[in-house]
Amino acid sequence: MAGEPDDGVEDAPHFHGHRDRLRARFRDAGAQALADYELIELILFRAIPRRDVKPLAKALVERFGSFAEVIAAPPRLLAEIPGVKDAIITELKLVEAAAHRLAKGQVKRRPVLSSWSAVLDYCRSAMAFADKEQVRVLFLDKRNQLIADEVVQTGTVDHAPVYPREVVKRALELSASALILCHNHPSGDPTPSRADIDMTRKIIDVAKPLGIELHDHIIVGKEGHASLKGLRLI
Repeated sequence: MAGEPDDGVEDAPHFHGHRDRLRARFRDAGAQALADYELIELILFRAIPRRDVKPLAKALVERFGSFAEVIAAPPRLLAEIPGVKDAIITELKLVEAAAHRLAKGQVKRRPVLSSWSAVLDYCRSAMAFADKEQVRVLFLDKRNQLIADEVVQTGTVDHAPVYPREVVKRALELSASALILCHNHPSGDPTPSRADIDMTRKIIDVAKPLGIELHDHIIVGKEGHASLKGLRLI
């Protein structure tokens, strides 16, 4: 039909109605009733209007491991999958952005320390599946409400240098009374390293005399999270 994209593949009888049935199952039973690849299919429907997308959805999950990892995969890696074009990458990144925005909204609604699970969810959604280390700082006011959320450093697959005085300087610029550090381990294992612990303690040493408290340092990865405070390392 004129005006529609021609992907060179005609509709096949074996999946007529499949899209309607999958959408109906999602509406009636919710996301928990669908496998990861089926949720990916629902996203791909928008980017590929006239083709069976189940094989591509399964290929994406097989390559990256899960729904969350597909959504968070870097565009350059997504583009390596045969059949993944710009339109598909855009749809996947839109879902990722929506997830981040929703999680951040939950953190901003009330004092951070009274919604710790929302903080963990936000840090995981924002960073857990990134392929490079990032260090994020949540700057809080005296009521422990979020003033700003900033990525202060992006590094390599296993290192992101952080300068304690720069972190504290930014806190003073924002009139922040407290901080929460959050960074990811692309390896997937959130276990704190000696460098993580030393860096955190240096920030405490710089911040405390200025009346700025470090509430915690959270490390996230595909395998979960670790809290330096919870582990009694700070």
